[in-house]
Amino acid sequence: MAGTAEVVGLPEIPMQELVAELLRRLGEDPTRPGLRNTPKRVEQSLQWLTRGYRADPRAALGDAIFEEDHHHMVLVKDIEMYSLCEHHLLPFFGTAAVAYIPRGRVIGLSKIPRIVEMYSRRLQVQERMTTQIAGTISELLNPLGVAVVLEAEHLCMRMRGVEKQNSIVVTSAMHGSFRDRRETRDEFMNLIARR
Repeated sequence: MAGTAEVVGLPEIPMQELVAELLRRLGEDPTRPGLRNTPKRVEQSLQWLTRGYRADPRAALGDAIFEEDHHHMVLVKDIEMYSLCEHHLLPFFGTAAVAYIPRGRVIGLSKIPRIVEMYSRRLQVQERMTTQIAGTISELLNPLGVAVVLEAEHLCMRMRGVEKQNSIVVTSAMHGSFRDRRETRDEFMNLIARR
């Protein structure tokens, strides 16, 4: 049921009650005018920001896999992505570059950003998300190779902790020919560096 969480041995507690209690523990009054509707807004926001848990990659693709005699790199880059760090529930955001080399099957181009969106809209760590995107494309298409690079700014590093304002986190996952053939990997890296 949306908006509730069941923990073994504990009763279900509506999410809005949990948010109100959190506000109280932070020293706020959840009944004051500016906060009166905050528990409802937070619940709606968190449901939206974590909608990737309710998405299935096969359903998202539908019938958008096509037989095509194309064996050269397909790249979609500068895909905006927004996620929540699972350690602090603070946002991280940036871009994704996703490439694959078909083995007789291509995917509708809009489906690549959908896969990125599905994994970014969860509580995440960037390293896992990079691997999940590459693994899903490998599984669904069985291509000759897949490459994924994510570049992101993490508010958990900017707003708290080390407070480093200009840091960027870059993660990559390379499968098949992108991992095994340096020239393929170099071509990908050169293409994503171009603006």
